[in-house]
Amino acid sequence: MTQVEIVLANTGERMQIEPGTPVAQLAADYVKAKTVADGKAPRPILGALVNNKVEPLQYRIYNPKTIQLLDITSRQGFRMYRNALTMMLYTAVHDSYPKAVLHIDHSLQNGFYCRIESAVDDFQLPPNDEVCRTVRERMIALQEQDIPFVAKTMLRTDAVELVRPRHMERTLYLLEHLKQLYIEMNFLGDTVHKINGKLAPSTGCLTTWDFRQYGDGYMLQCADPEHPDKLSLYTDTPKLFAIFREHYQWTELLHTSTVGDYNRIVYNGGGQNLILLAEALHEKKYAEIAEQVRQSGARMVLLAGPSSSGKTTSCRRLSVQLSVLGYDVNQLSLDDYFMSRERTPKLPNGEYDFESVDALDIPLLNEHLNALFSGEEVQIPTFDFIKGSPFYSGKTLKLGPRSILVVEGIHALNPKLTAEIDESLKFKVYVSALTQLSIDDQNIIHGTDNRLVRRIVRDNNFRGWNAYETIRRWPEVVRGERRHIFPYQENANVMFNSALLYELGVLKRYAEPLLKQVPEDCEEYSIARQLLGFSELLLPIDDKFIPYNSIMREFLGGSTFEY
Repeated sequence: MTQVEIVLANTGERMQIEPGTPVAQLAADYVKAKTVADGKAPRPILGALVNNKVEPLQYRIYNPKTIQLLDITSRQGFRMYRNALTMMLYTAVHDSYPKAVLHIDHSLQNGFYCRIESAVDDFQLPPNDEVCRTVRERMIALQEQDIPFVAKTMLRTDAVELVRPRHMERTLYLLEHLKQLYIEMNFLGDTVHKINGKLAPSTGCLTTWDFRQYGDGYMLQCADPEHPDKLSLYTDTPKLFAIFREHYQWTELLHTSTVGDYNRIVYNGGGQNLILLAEALHEKKYAEIAEQVRQSGARMVLLAGPSSSGKTTSCRRLSVQLSVLGYDVNQLSLDDYFMSRERTPKLPNGEYDFESVDALDIPLLNEHLNALFSGEEVQIPTFDFIKGSPFYSGKTLKLGPRSILVVEGIHALNPKLTAEIDESLKFKVYVSALTQLSIDDQNIIHGTDNRLVRRIVRDNNFRGWNAYETIRRWPEVVRGERRHIFPYQENANVMFNSALLYELGVLKRYAEPLLKQVPEDCEEYSIARQLLGFSELLLPIDDKFIPYNSIMREFLGGSTFEY
C-alpha cells in the first residue's frame, strides 16, 4: 500500500505513514520520543493543526499533510481544553439534574460565569451550595473515568431529534434553521451537544479546573494557559461583573441573548428596530456618565480601554454629552507625551517598548496638568512619530471655570500616569466590548473575538491591511492589554459596555470575505476559520440603518467624528 508523506511541524521531520493513521498515533510517538530525549514527558497533546485547520486526535490522515501537535499552551490547544471542559460541565449538570438547564452566560477572566435553573415547572433545584457540590463531584467522577469526547458527523435532522428532549430550546432552534445537510455533534458517553469548536481527546486531560459558587450562580475556573498545572489567578472584579449582569438582564428583557434569538428578530424584519434599541441604550449610557461626571465635581475624565473597544468614539460622544451640560470640553492626547526615542524603554530583545506606561513623559504630563488646573496657560507638545521626538508648534491650552479635560489612552487608568494629580479632580471611565450574543445557552462568543472582528474590518478600511496581517499582530495586542489595561479596569468610576447586539450581523458582510482570503499555509488560517465558525451562523443586517455617530462607524467608516 502506498504510504503518505507528512511533515511534523513540531520537529520539522518528514515521515511516511500508513493511510488512515490517526493523529493520536503521531501524538503518542511524539510524546514517547520527547520523553526519552528530555527525560520527562511533555504536556499532553490535545489536538493538532492539520494543514492549519484544528482537528481532534481521532482525525485520520489519508493525504499528504503538515501536522502541528497542540498542547494547552497554544491558543488553539487552550480552546480545545476549554471546549472540552464546557462539555464536561454540561454533562455533569445533565447527569445530576436531568430536568435542569445550564446557562454559561459569559467569560470572567480565565473562566465562565454559569447559572443552573429548572427547565420544567414540576422540578425545583436544591440550594446553590448543594447543587455546586453535586455537580462538582460528578465532574470529578467524569474526569477520573477518562471518558473520550467523540465527534460524529450526522444528518442534521437526526441531530435535531437527539437534542429535542434535552431542554435545549435555543440550541434546538439554531440546529433546526441551519442550512447544512450534515453537521458535527459532540458526545460524552450518552450525552450529546453541539460545541462550537474542537474538543480535547478525553476527560482525563482536564486535570486543572474548579467549579464553585460565585454571586448568585457559579464559576467554572480554567487552568492558566501559561502555567497549565495551576488555576488561573482570579481577582474579584465587582464592577465588571455588574456590567455583565446588567447586560444579561437587558437581553433577557428584549429576548435577544443568543444567536437564535437574534436571527428570529432579523428574519421577521426587526433588524432596524434592534439597531435603534441598541443605539438608544448607548446614548442613554453616555448621558448617564456625563451626569455622573458633573455630580462628581471632577475636572478631568480619564478614559481607557483595550484595542477596538470604541474608545475614540466614546470619547467624542461623551464630550458631546458633557457639552450639553454646559462644559467647555478640551481633549488632551497622550500620544503627544511620548518620550523621545533615545529615552524610550526597551524590551529584553532590544526593541522599543512603546506599550509601556514609561514610554510616556509622565513628569511633563503631570507638570502640565497641575498647571492647567491652577489656571495657567500651557504649551502642549506635538509628537513627531517619524523623527521620534516631540516639538512645540505653538499649540496652547488654558482651562476656564467651566472647562473639563478629556484624556483618552490605554494607560489612562494606571495610577502612575497621573500620580501627582489630586484624585478629586479625576473621573475614570473604562470602555470595552464586554458582552456579546451567545451562540446558545452553553456556547458563548468571547469579547476578545468580537474585538478582533472589529479590528479586522477597521484595519482593512483605514490601513489597507488584510485579515492575515491583523490576526498575526493580535496576540501581541492582547499581551499588551493584559499587562497595561486589564489590571487597572476596576479603578474606573464607571464602565461602559460598547458592544452592540446587532454588530456581528453588520460586521459579517465585511469580515467574512476578508477571513476567507487568509491563506491555508499559515497558522492564522485556524483563527480565521474559528471566527467564520460563529459569524456564518448570523443573518446579516444592512449598515444603512446605523447612525453616523455610532461606535460602529469607527470600524465601518462614515462617522460624523474625525479620528
